[in-house]
Amino acid sequence: MTDTEPLLVTERLELWRPRAEDEPQMFAIISDPRTHRYLGPMSSRADHFLRFQRGAGSWFLHGYGSFMVRLRGEAEVIGNCGIFHSWRGLGDDFDDMPECGWILSAEYVGQGIAGEAMRAALTWFDEVHGPRDVVCMIEPGNDPSMMLAGKLGFAKTRLAELPDGVQVQLFRRDAVG
Repeated sequence: MTDTEPLLVTERLELWRPRAEDEPQMFAIISDPRTHRYLGPMSSRADHFLRFQRGAGSWFLHGYGSFMVRLRGEAEVIGNCGIFHSWRGLGDDFDDMPECGWILSAEYVGQGIAGEAMRAALTWFDEVHGPRDVVCMIEPGNDPSMMLAGKLGFAKTRLAELPDGVQVQLFRRDAVG
């Protein structure tokens, strides 16, 4: 596989490891207020760049990370979805674990794309990395993501507060297999 080929292909989607040229497209996606409303305080371009680099580094250091997502045969990035390694200062039940997350461009929300991408990413993760617990966090009020987490096998664990003051619901998916 080259860095321009998809790593995973689903019925409607292609997923690949992040590339430098994907960063501006993701910044445009998260800058849309319809998308950003559940992502905490608006980040600067510099903050986003560091977050994007950190996410890409998860691939290098841990062998897994978020996938960039596009419709099959299309060039436009429509989001990122996957499992990355994280440390957020939330405690032993969350930190230093594989963390699941999904962000889609507002135009593609409600079409089952995040679910399709996350099922592919979780299947790949389980096959490649073996059975492991995976965590995720969702801001209260983001009901579609809460429902998707449940469909993906995540159960609520507790409420937590991020260092920037944003309250989040923590979830855990027990090791599969």
